[in-house]
Amino acid sequence: MIKLIAIDIDGTLLNDKHEVTDEVQQALHAAKQKGVKVVLCTGRPIGGVKQYLDALNLTEDGDFVIAYNGALVQNAHTNEVVSELTLENKDLQTIYNISKELNTPMHYFDSANLYSPNRQISEYTVLESYLTTVPLSYMPVDEAPEDIIIPKMMFIDKPETLDQTIANIPAEMKDNYMLVKSSPFFLEILNPNVSKGNAVKLLAETLGIKQEEVMAIGDNGNDVTMVQFAGCGVAMGNAIPELKEVANHITATNNEDGVAKAINEFVLQ
Repeated sequence: MIKLIAIDIDGTLLNDKHEVTDEVQQALHAAKQKGVKVVLCTGRPIGGVKQYLDALNLTEDGDFVIAYNGALVQNAHTNEVVSELTLENKDLQTIYNISKELNTPMHYFDSANLYSPNRQISEYTVLESYLTTVPLSYMPVDEAPEDIIIPKMMFIDKPETLDQTIANIPAEMKDNYMLVKSSPFFLEILNPNVSKGNAVKLLAETLGIKQEEVMAIGDNGNDVTMVQFAGCGVAMGNAIPELKEVANHITATNNEDGVAKAINEFVLQ
């Protein structure tokens, strides 16, 4: 019996029009009515999740949310932090220097804002701000507060250019940070202990839920760890091949109510 469902947002919960369809909403409501924990688990900042938590009635007592690819696990009712793993100013300096060496744009977050260190702001930074509804500002790295708390940073570029950047990332950076590609044009840079899988595992243990009672649904590289961890790991029909390979099941695409179909098949029936 599934007691917790961890669901990615972009490319999974949302269709390509950035909508949660009626069918998906009904399935989520039915699962919650059955007593199942429905947890949005996303690379988005916490501010970019709130509209969906509100719309899906996932802010009641006992509701939780996972943001920043697992860097933040939070009670969605009280906003109490269950777990938080972040980066510091020294990490920002290091990653910014590497971005310059690789000639790759980057941006970074604090708890409420998105910052570009480049006066010429990348279109992909603008896209991130638009998708997540998080305020965007220009702030050079040397002006960032010494005590800044950074949930994540991102390398951003055209897919083919970003792939070349990833191939040239120095080994030291790979050793010291969690690197995960969340879309063809986003490479996320996180505390080395951060992953969606670790966050889902921690939350399940906190709630006394066994691994085999967890279901996870996703579509991209940042979903691999949680789909691997879950007793019932589900890849969307539109998922990348690497995720489909580790999943227990493959459902329909995000434009075909794949989340609803998976919940109806494995939770409600």
